[in-house]
Order: sequence, then structure tokens, then C-alpha cells
Amino acid sequence: MNEFVSYLSDENYVIIGINNGKVNAISNEVIDGIHQALNIAEKDDKVVILTGLSGIFSGGFDLKVMTKSPEFAKGLVTKGSKLSYRMLSFPKPIIVACNGHAIAKGAFLLLSADYRIGVEGDFKIGLNEVMIGMTMHHAGIAIAKARLSEVYLNRSVNNAEIYNPKDAIKAGFLDVIVPESELILTAIKVATMFGKLNSKAHAETKLRVRKHHLESLENAIKLDLNEQISINI
Repeated sequence: MNEFVSYLSDENYVIIGINNGKVNAISNEVIDGIHQALNIAEKDDKVVILTGLSGIFSGGFDLKVMTKSPEFAKGLVTKGSKLSYRMLSFPKPIIVACNGHAIAKGAFLLLSADYRIGVEGDFKIGLNEVMIGMTMHHAGIAIAKARLSEVYLNRSVNNAEIYNPKDAIKAGFLDVIVPESELILTAIKVATMFGKLNSKAHAETKLRVRKHHLESLENAIKLDLNEQISINI
């Protein structure tokens, strides 16, 4: 796709890999690469596995862009929100194989997928925006409301609570955790299982189940476009 996003195609699934430095930051180029990969996966009608680097799925948005100017920050956040919308409405199942840490936009990508597999270990997962001085954007709140367990919503968004992998399951960021050595194999097994779903029924049912949440997210993205990103990193 590009130097930051890889694409590996198998008979029934594809593996999209994010590879962008030490914290595996979500940059404009990463988002563009994921979109390109999703275009091919959708055309080929294949289940998607999205993964990162050993020990870290993603540490969130590229801070070099986020701190460059309010306009650059808004542009990147908007692109990230639109990527989440696409993932949540994607016609094929999307599995995230979360290699370790998943913070901020990295955690939002977990909330944008259909099935999330984490790894055992001392890893941090959560939304740290408020902790680092960013007022949570409307789209982020909409995604969190749609996917997080209700009792964890305020803890995760307002209080920026960060979880270990086991507690991340309770909060709603992950579905299961496995030893790191079994991560990709487990993701492939799940992809094989999802590949047996009727594609049309899956796509239509997903849109019905998420209809109100997708409408809320679409409206939230519009609200964010009319406001400045409040960030004090």
C-alpha cells in the first residue's frame, strides 16, 4: 500500500499491517494506506485482519502532526474519525489482532472493529486524550458510546482510565486475549470462521444493528468540523 501499511492476501482473508515507528503512530499516510488496503479487500470480498508491531498495536495519532497547528490536528482527527466510520460500516468482518499497547486512536481502532484479539502481558489499552490535555472530540465520544460497556464509559472517556488486557475486555476494548505467540494464528482461525458467514446478510445486518450509532457518528464528525480541536499537549 505504502511504506507504512503492508498488505498480505490469502485465499479467504487479508492481513493489513501498520508499521510506523516506535509507537506505530496513526498518521495521514497510515490512514491513506489503510483505506487503500480496505479498497482491495472489499473488491476481493475478503475478511480483514488489522495488526501492528510486536508489543504495540498503536500509540495513537502522530503527535508531530497534532502539535503542528490546530488546522493540521483537526485534519488528522477528521480523517481518523472517517476511517472509524468506514470500518464500522465495512461490508466484511474486520478483526484487530492487537499486538500490545493500544492508546488513543489505537484504542479507537479497536472500537471500530468487529472482533478484537489482544495479547497477555503488561500492556496498556485506553483513551488517554483527557490525560494529555485534549478535550475529547464529538466523534470519539460517539464511538465510545457505541462500543464501550456503559459502566466503563465515563471512566474511559472523562477520566482517561487505562486498562490492562484483561480489564480491557470488561470495558469493551477487546473480546479475547491470547499468548502473543498465538495472536496471528488465532486471528486467522477467527477470519476463517467469519469467512463462512453469508456476506450479504452480514453486511446488511451490521448496518441495521449499527444504524443509530453510525448516524450519531456521522453527525459528530460534522460537529467536529465546525469546532477547533482543543489540545494542550
